[in-house]
Parts: sequence; C-alpha cells; structure tokens
Amino acid sequence: MADGMADGIPPPGPDPVGPVPAVRPYLVTAGRVADAASGRALPVETQVVSTAGGLDALGRLSFEQHDIVAACRLPQSLAELAARLRLHLNVVRVLAEDLREAGQLAVYVPDAEATHDASVLRRVIDGLRAIPDSRGVPSDTD
Repeated sequence: MADGMADGIPPPGPDPVGPVPAVRPYLVTAGRVADAASGRALPVETQVVSTAGGLDALGRLSFEQHDIVAACRLPQSLAELAARLRLHLNVVRVLAEDLREAGQLAVYVPDAEATHDASVLRRVIDGLRAIPDSRGVPSDTD
C-alpha cells in the first residue's frame, strides 16, 4: 500500500498507538497484577518481540493485546512498550506474560548482571526520553 501499512496497522515507531486509554488497569488485566513481591515480575528492560503466530492472531486479540503484538514487530523493552502504548507498566507485564504463554510474543529477560550495568540503564532511560509525548515532543526536549 502507498502509506506503508501492509495489513492496516502502522509500523512500529516513535509515535504512540493512540489516545491515552480511559479503561482502568485492573479491568484490562481482570484484576491480575505482576508478581513483583516474589521477584518473578518481568524486569522493565525485558525485550519483547511478536512471533509469527502473534501477528497471524492480531484480528482475534483484545484491544490492548492487539496493540502490544502490533507494536512489537521490532524488539523493544517493556518500559518502551508501556510508554509508547500509554499503558501502565504492570498492565504490560501481565499482558506480555499472557501473550508469551499463548505463543504470540517472544520474551527475552536480560541477564541479571546486565541489569546492574549503569550503561545499560542509561540507554534504557535515553530510549524512554526519546519517546514523544501526546504533543509529539520527545520528553528530553521539555
């Protein structure tokens, strides 16, 4: 197609998927929360990418699941994904786990040693700052 959208879904990029959702986070996850107390919650720097099965299932997914799989055509961290989709980080964690269990998302948890490396954390912070806000302005230019 002329607009670069082969399947009607815009390619991943710096633009947020849409307006800020008005649905409460606990409704999106049916009251489930990421298990941070036990240390089993996915770290914010966890990389996620859509699988072929996930892309094939786009038409059958809920709104938020659809947005996650569509946005993950290229690998990105949970933090970047939450910011880009304007979803609460714990909502993204719960839905990413659901999508991984269904085979629709590949999840790559980084090595624990890498998460304590200041240069890795700096790159994550820089990536988050580069994501535009609702006005289309990167947060590091405010």
